[in-house]
Amino acid sequence: MANLELNLLKLKNACAQPRLQLEHYLAEGKKVIGCFPPYTPEELVHAAGMIPLGLWGGNKEPVLAKSYLPPFACPIMQADMEFGLTGAYKGLSAVIIPTLCDTLRCMTQNWRFGMKSIPMIPIVYPQNRKSPASIEYLIDEYETIAAVMATITGQMITEKALCGAIEIYNEHNATMNNFSKVANEHLDIITPTIRHIVMKSAFFFEKAEHTTVVKEIIYELQKLPVYKFTGKKVILTGITCEPNELLKIFEDNSIAVVGDDLAQESRQYRTDTPSKGGAMKRLALQWNARHGCSLVHEEGKPRGSMLLKMCQDTSATGVVNCLMKFCDPEEYDQPYFEMDLKNGGIPTLTIEINQHTASLEQISTRIESFAEMI
Repeated sequence: MANLELNLLKLKNACAQPRLQLEHYLAEGKKVIGCFPPYTPEELVHAAGMIPLGLWGGNKEPVLAKSYLPPFACPIMQADMEFGLTGAYKGLSAVIIPTLCDTLRCMTQNWRFGMKSIPMIPIVYPQNRKSPASIEYLIDEYETIAAVMATITGQMITEKALCGAIEIYNEHNATMNNFSKVANEHLDIITPTIRHIVMKSAFFFEKAEHTTVVKEIIYELQKLPVYKFTGKKVILTGITCEPNELLKIFEDNSIAVVGDDLAQESRQYRTDTPSKGGAMKRLALQWNARHGCSLVHEEGKPRGSMLLKMCQDTSATGVVNCLMKFCDPEEYDQPYFEMDLKNGGIPTLTIEINQHTASLEQISTRIESFAEMI
């Protein structure tokens, strides 16, 4: 039990103070690349011998960022810009920004002109993934990123190194998915807040290191008797469910999170990279295999049916839609998956997520009412 508590504390501290993680890796003589969400190709960073560090915003009121972003921009991007301008990201060798929405597209130029001390590497993912040309195009994008990173490290990424990185990330995916299953047998320990910490902390560790810690957590949990949870169970969907005070509201209402479709959490881990073929092509095929995400174009909008199956597999009786404030892609998806959930008999609650919010009283009341419905 002591090892379990120590490992959970280690992950909690990393989430609370990612700057210390950055300083830790810099002190080891390693170069660190900031990775804007979501779906930055961390495997390329890892293969280049550098550390990818997730930039997921935080409770930082924008002041300087107001000169670059409008007030209706995504709260994560506003916070990232503010952190950059105030020096919180000092030491990064570069940042990678995937241009998957309008705000991220703007961020590439805002960062380029506002943060001249930290180079910016953009990546444009193809949305017409049925076209064979999308594979060749994305390989070219990845090779461009690799070439830029070679100017930082002084050496090109080798095929062997990239294949090794892919294996490490696939193993991490398997470990995180296994944690999700084991956690549901110990909902007395893996509260919504703790579950979130384990998931999010992966962005602040070298992936093999994080895999080792999570495997130890799984091992310690499996030694304990299965806990019979008598409260309500829900699935979370959206970009992120923060701050932690929001997750505490679920705990206070005896609601457990037994699965998620959050971009900050399980969406990152549910799609493996194929095991055969050239490494760059395999990474491109991984992008083409991603599904059920508002930032990935798909015909038929399968997210609702995916959430229904998650409810069936976990015995969840409700879905909480964590709608990021001003997030157009998520707003476009909402009517489709809510209709599918309604037709499947699953109640849905939509709450607005803003990392800069000062009060959660209204959300607390709505979650309390939702708990009585499900």
